[in-house]
Amino acid sequence: MRNPFHLAFPVTDLAAAREFYLNVLGCTEGRSSDHWVDFDLFGHQIVAHLAPEHAGVRATNDVDRDHVPVPHFGVILPMEQWVALADDLSAKGVEFVIEPKIRFAGEVGEQATMFFLDPSGNALEFKAFADLAQVFAK
Repeated sequence: MRNPFHLAFPVTDLAAAREFYLNVLGCTEGRSSDHWVDFDLFGHQIVAHLAPEHAGVRATNDVDRDHVPVPHFGVILPMEQWVALADDLSAKGVEFVIEPKIRFAGEVGEQATMFFLDPSGNALEFKAFADLAQVFAK
């Protein structure tokens, strides 16, 4: 893996965030306090900060005929891991904002993508590319 990223994001409820990130996404928990919790998200450090007034999606942008939530974050996974995650989330009853699908099919940047919300309304996107050289292709 390259350098792991660090992302801090707002949540409305730390207990609900713990439940979701640990039991739905399978993260492990790192350090925490009464106001924040570190999670290991596929080797990356994300930190849920209690800040109810700032959590949730504020807008959308049109991308390949979908209304993509803004802001959002997530991880690019190997295709097999992405498929397994999509199947697992479906089995757990996660409601998708954008169902698992192939975006830009047959075009530069073809990718598998899916969007869903955490309990605070924060949007997550997980992607996969059959060809990682397409991640930044124009």
